[in-house]
Amino acid sequence: MALFNFTKKPNQTGVLNQDLESFLADYSIEVMPRTAQKVEDFRAILPQETRVYIAHIEGTPIEDMVATAARLAKEGFAVMPHFPARIIKDKATLENWIAQYQGEAGVDQALLLAGGVTTPHGDYDSSMQLLETELFDKAGFKHLHVAGHPEGNKDIDPDGSMKNVEAALHWKQAFSQRTGAQMALATQFAFEAGPLIEWANAINDAGIDIPIHIGIAGPAKLQTMIKFAIACGVGPSLKVLQKRAMDVTKLLLPYEPTEVLTQLAQHKAKNPDFNITNVHIFPLGGIKTSATWEDMNVGNVKIWILTLPTFISSRWVE
Repeated sequence: MALFNFTKKPNQTGVLNQDLESFLADYSIEVMPRTAQKVEDFRAILPQETRVYIAHIEGTPIEDMVATAARLAKEGFAVMPHFPARIIKDKATLENWIAQYQGEAGVDQALLLAGGVTTPHGDYDSSMQLLETELFDKAGFKHLHVAGHPEGNKDIDPDGSMKNVEAALHWKQAFSQRTGAQMALATQFAFEAGPLIEWANAINDAGIDIPIHIGIAGPAKLQTMIKFAIACGVGPSLKVLQKRAMDVTKLLLPYEPTEVLTQLAQHKAKNPDFNITNVHIFPLGGIKTSATWEDMNVGNVKIWILTLPTFISSRWVE
């Protein structure tokens, strides 16, 4: 049985939300080698050619990563493994990883992150340093995704400012223009549409035209949502959850992303050139819970789902 039901359904009012469906078009999913092993056949749950991200958590052997990539590629999916800078020893190691991925799985796209460890294991501390090696360009990679931070990131700017985050964006923009690399900004999840729209417009006004894949939390218990939001460093928009928690009538009800997604979708419909182009849904309450919500509320949708353990371990920093 497929994870997603791709048959169009009307929403509860009997009218399909076309704006929301359009906004959610095109999704990717993220797995880890150990979670992938539990799936007998991804073709039974994912449409062919879906982009599948493979999270590289500290301690995972590269052999397991490559084997998972090869399996997914064989089953007909576009594979995008993580390259966490802080667990890569040196340029030779990076070159070896790229060669293994390409030789055994035909990989030509990657998500470049700093990684979840505090102290680098070798020469690299950021995704920018990985890009500077030029190894991805040399290997002919077509898509290079990096992190985006609508609410800032204390790992990058300990003082709470956006100074270093913004500097990194400009560096990546220049790299994209200089090399012609097809890049995207994959962001932390947030809960308010207004600040996300303001951030996206602000970086666009600053000359950053890299497409944004916005992070959205899927349905989950409110207590669960607050716990993970704090653990993942979600900033100002956390107050949305805290305000909801003060309402005893909503405390036991699951949080759902309907409102934030609808507002973003409506803005996109009115502003077709809006630079948020894709959606990441982090299924904090479980993949099946998120899939059920999507099926009931949207109909024929495609979304990017990212598993929470992956997100916490990867720590989406520069």
